[in-house]
Amino acid sequence: MSEQMLSRIRMNGKVPGRDAGIEVRKTICAICNPFSHCGIDAYVKDGAVVRVEGSKGHPHSQGTLCSKGSASRQYIYHKDRIHSPLVRRGKRGAGEFEAVSWEEALNTIAEKLLKIKEETGPESVAFFAGYTKWMRPFLKRLAHSFGSPNYCTESSTCYQATAMAAKLNYGYYGPPDVLNAKCLLVWSNNPFHSNTSTVRRLLDARERGLKIIEVGPLNTPLSGHADFHLRIRPGTSGALALGMAHVIIEEGLYDRDFVENWTQGFEEYRNYVSQFTPQVTQEITGVPADAMIGAARLYSSTKPAAMMNSASPTVHHTNGLQNHRALIALVGLTGNFDVEGGNHVAPPTWLYVPAGLPARELEFEQSRPWKEMAPRIGQDRFPVWCKLVEEAQAMHIPFQIRSGKPYPIRALLGFGMRYGMWPGSDFMLDSLRKLDFLVNVDLFMTDTARLSDVVLPACSSFERSELKFWPERYVMWTQPVIEPLWQSRSDVDIIYDLGRRIAPDDELMQKGYEASIDWILEPSGLTVAELKKHPAGFFPKEAKMPPFRKYRKNGFPTPSGKMEFSSTILKSAGLDPLPAYREPQLGPRSTPEVAEKFPLVLTTGARLPMYQHSRTFRLGWTRSLRPDASVDIHPKDAASRGISTGDWVSLSTPRGSLKVRANLTDIVPPGVANIYHAWPEADVNLLIEPDYLDPISGFPGFKSLLCEVSKDEG
Repeated sequence: MSEQMLSRIRMNGKVPGRDAGIEVRKTICAICNPFSHCGIDAYVKDGAVVRVEGSKGHPHSQGTLCSKGSASRQYIYHKDRIHSPLVRRGKRGAGEFEAVSWEEALNTIAEKLLKIKEETGPESVAFFAGYTKWMRPFLKRLAHSFGSPNYCTESSTCYQATAMAAKLNYGYYGPPDVLNAKCLLVWSNNPFHSNTSTVRRLLDARERGLKIIEVGPLNTPLSGHADFHLRIRPGTSGALALGMAHVIIEEGLYDRDFVENWTQGFEEYRNYVSQFTPQVTQEITGVPADAMIGAARLYSSTKPAAMMNSASPTVHHTNGLQNHRALIALVGLTGNFDVEGGNHVAPPTWLYVPAGLPARELEFEQSRPWKEMAPRIGQDRFPVWCKLVEEAQAMHIPFQIRSGKPYPIRALLGFGMRYGMWPGSDFMLDSLRKLDFLVNVDLFMTDTARLSDVVLPACSSFERSELKFWPERYVMWTQPVIEPLWQSRSDVDIIYDLGRRIAPDDELMQKGYEASIDWILEPSGLTVAELKKHPAGFFPKEAKMPPFRKYRKNGFPTPSGKMEFSSTILKSAGLDPLPAYREPQLGPRSTPEVAEKFPLVLTTGARLPMYQHSRTFRLGWTRSLRPDASVDIHPKDAASRGISTGDWVSLSTPRGSLKVRANLTDIVPPGVANIYHAWPEADVNLLIEPDYLDPISGFPGFKSLLCEVSKDEG
C-alpha cells in the first residue's frame, strides 16, 4: 500500500497523525454525575473535535463510553448553543434578546444585584446550581461572600435527602465495596443506565460468586442477574426494610456485638419492627413473604455484604427520608458498616468523590458562617434540612417568592437551572416571572434561559479546565481540547468575573481560579502546576484510603456518638425518632377514594440510558433511540383499558393530564405506570402538586402518587 493511500485512509478514517493533521487530546465526559465521569480521547483537527472515543487507559471507565458520551460532538456543536451574552429587550419569556459584550452583561448583573442587596439585603438574591455539578463550590463561595445564605442546588431533589438519612443514622455513610463483597443488596439503583462505568466490575464480581438482591418496582438489566428481585409497590421501601429487619432480629441474624456496643435505641427499634411480620409486609409492599424472608436471610448471613443505593429513588416520596433511614439501618444491624466488603466510609476529597487525599472544599465553600447571614430559604419549613445540609432547600423557592416571608426573594442567579425540575413546574414558572431579576448561565437556549433577563453562554467540558478525582485514587486537571466556541466561557470564569464585581472583599476570589484550587488542595500537597504535568491524569503517591471500623477509635459523628436507630436530632425537632413507615400521601391504601378514579400507582423520573435529565433530548443520536414520550404500562392493565403499544393515551392525575404514547411492557408490574422524566413535550411534573413534598427533607414525591391511563380519543 502506497504512502499516499495510507495518508488518504488516515484523513478519511480520522486516524491521528501528522499527515492527517489530527491530534488525540485527553479530556472527560462531564455530563452526568461526578462518580461516573469517563475518560475521553478527543480527536482534534483544525481546532475542532472530529471524533471521540473512550480512553482505554483510564482507570475508572477503562475505555467505555455510553450513548451520551458517544454523542459528545452533537452536544458540543448543537444549534441550540448560546453564542454570546444576551440581555432581554422584550417581554419576559418572549425570547427577545440583544447580544451584548461580556463587559456589559456582567456589569448589568453586578449593578442589579448590588442594588437589591442595598435595598432589601443580600438574602434577597438566591444562587442556584443545576447541571453540571463541577462549578458548585465556587458558586457557593460567591453567594456567601456576597452575603446571601441562599445558595441552593438541584440536590434539593437529588442526593441530599439520602445524605440526611445517613447523617441521622450514622453521621456519615459510604459506598459499597463491591470488589470485596460476597452479597450486594441493590436498592432502587440501575447502574446499567445511570452509572455505566461500574457495570463491568459488577458483572465480574457476579461471575466470581457475588450474590445479588435487587429491590425496586421496575425490571432493570440487573434483574436477570439477581438471586432475588423484590418488586415493591412504589413508596414502600421503608416497610420492606422494616420487614427484613423483623426477620433478621427474630432469627438472631443481626450483629450482636455491633448492636450492643455501638448503637442507640435498638430496643425501641426492635419493638417497632415486631409489627412488620412477613405477612403484614407482603400486604403493604406486594413482595411475597417467602421472597422477603429469603432475601433477608441471604443479606444478613452472607459476610461481608454491601448495600448499593441510588441518589434519590428511595427518597422521592412523601415518606422518603424515613424510608431511607429504615433501609440503611440494615447495614448497621448486620454489622456491615465501615468494613471491607461492606459500606466503607471514606471522606470525599472533592465534589463528593473519596480519593484518599485531604482537601479544603468545605472550608473554601463556606466563606461566611451561617450565623452572620439571614435564615435560609426553607429554614422555617424544613428545619432538619437546614441543620444537616449546608444549602437552602430549593423546593421552597416558589413559595417564598410568592409570600415574601420571612423576607422577599427578588433575584436569582442560576447556572444550568431548569424550572421543570420542580413539582408543579408551572407553579415554579409563574413564580420566576414575579422576580425583579433572573439570570441563567447555560450552554443551550433552554426554557429557563428564555425566561431570563440576562443569559450567559457557558462552554462544555471539552472547552475548559477542571479538577477531577476518581475513587481509584486517580486525579486529573483537565485542559481544553478546543477553544471555547463562539463567545462562551467556563462557568467558573464567569463566577470569578462576577466575584470581582459583587464580592470585592473576598481575597481568594480576587486571586483567581487556579489560586483557589491551590488553596483547596494545599493539605494534599498537590498544585495545579504539578497536575498540568500529567494531562491524562495520574495516581498521587500520597493517596491512601482510611482504615475500616473507624468508629472503634472515634465513635460516630452523631449526637450520641453511636449509630442511632432512634434519632436524637429528629426527637429534638418533635418528630418520630424511629425510621417509622408512613404510606405515601397519595396511594391505594392512604387515599382509596382517590384511587377509585386514579387506580394506578404512578412512578416518575427513572432514567433511560441515553438521556441525562433534559440535556440530551436535543441530540439526534440519543433522541432517535426513543423519539416519543411514552408511559410504561403492564399488558394486563393495558388490555383492560383497550390499549395497544404505540397508542396515544392520556396520562392523568388529580392535577392534570398529558398526551403520550403507550409502551406495553413487563418492566412495570401490574397496577403501576412509569414515565421517564424531562421529556420536552410531556412534562410529567405538571401532574404533581407543588407541595407534594416529604415534610422532613422537602423532597418531592415524584415516585409514588396515583394516576390513570386511558386511550386518547382525540
